[in-house]
Amino acid sequence: MASDAAVVWTDRFLEYAWTPQHPMKPARLRFTIELARALGLLDGIETVRPDPAGEADLLRVHTPAYLDAVRHATSLPPGAAAAHGLGTDDNPVFPHMHEAASVIVGGTLAAARELAAGRARRAVSIGGGMHHAMADAASGFCVYNDVAVAISWLLDHGFDRIAYVDVDVHHGDGVQRAFYGDPRVLTVSVHQHPATLWPNTGWPEETGAGPGEGTAINLPVLPGTRDPQWLRGFHAVVPGALAAFRPQLLISQCGADTHREDPLADLELSVDGQRASYIAMRELADRYAEGRWLAVGGGGYGLIRVVPRAWTHLLATALDRDIDPATPIPGEWADLVRAYQPLVEPPATMSDGADTAFARWDGPGGTAETGDARLDRAQRAVDMSVLATRRASFGLLGLDPEDPRD
Repeated sequence: MASDAAVVWTDRFLEYAWTPQHPMKPARLRFTIELARALGLLDGIETVRPDPAGEADLLRVHTPAYLDAVRHATSLPPGAAAAHGLGTDDNPVFPHMHEAASVIVGGTLAAARELAAGRARRAVSIGGGMHHAMADAASGFCVYNDVAVAISWLLDHGFDRIAYVDVDVHHGDGVQRAFYGDPRVLTVSVHQHPATLWPNTGWPEETGAGPGEGTAINLPVLPGTRDPQWLRGFHAVVPGALAAFRPQLLISQCGADTHREDPLADLELSVDGQRASYIAMRELADRYAEGRWLAVGGGGYGLIRVVPRAWTHLLATALDRDIDPATPIPGEWADLVRAYQPLVEPPATMSDGADTAFARWDGPGGTAETGDARLDRAQRAVDMSVLATRRASFGLLGLDPEDPRD
């Protein structure tokens, strides 16, 4: 009988380390796993230790020339490196880059194999989520696209309807591009508006191509969007799309850079709102994918106050060991992070104290006025995005874009 969930972890995830000045630091993973342990969340859980992905699996998504460039990145001339997105401020070259990136892919593949073999209904690899990597180039802190590799592998191992839902603040462009013409893969991305944030893609009109038309869905939201508006948008688009697509498995990229304290973006979600999105995705997997749910990490650059709490909630959600948001932060963990960054005060609890209640989208012109001018403007803005997304893609899925029941 399948267990509830598998947790994929290896200390080798920490070898995916750019330069000391780079915002993506392996400490965010270390502090997440240490917080989960300090809370007792992993008591009795035997983690799955992944092997690095082999060349055959990397070639599912990436070109031979790109793999060769990553292997020899430290010795490439600047022009040759730049042709593959390497040696830039975002993607500086570091020793053993190929090996470190292969372990990240191996982690997500290990999670996929647990599900495909029936050993677990859910699996989490917080090291994964490198959703920007392209076939022939590194992009946006991502060397190899672990999620795209895992989807390709799953398509060859018993699955032919896979839904990918990306809630990172940045558009999930690499995964979308990999499957843009493939009707077997639904990609849904909820992200900061592409007019205001890199990679400047993920417009509602990006809906797929050829036989895959209708299987790419993009919901952009404006800077400043808070939990109630973000959750209203999510629930107005994602459940209906999954219901129409009928996936056998749900994959979630759970970047934590939507948080209001994240230094690289402009949304204003709380840890509480992020936790609500994870619970929603667990419920969607239970409702539409027979419980099969693979979750990975992604972006997130609040190393102490944000990512560890968000992804500890993600682990708890997958394990059905939900953590009360009011739970105090363990003292030993607070001491650990103070030693790393003495000027940053650790959070006191697993919550930001935010209200995540939201009004459900009720169709065009149905926005209820709250009496708060700022909130009313924010809700109207997200409703405009919802309607643009639904009008661009829902008809292609056989749904009524203006009917809130779809």
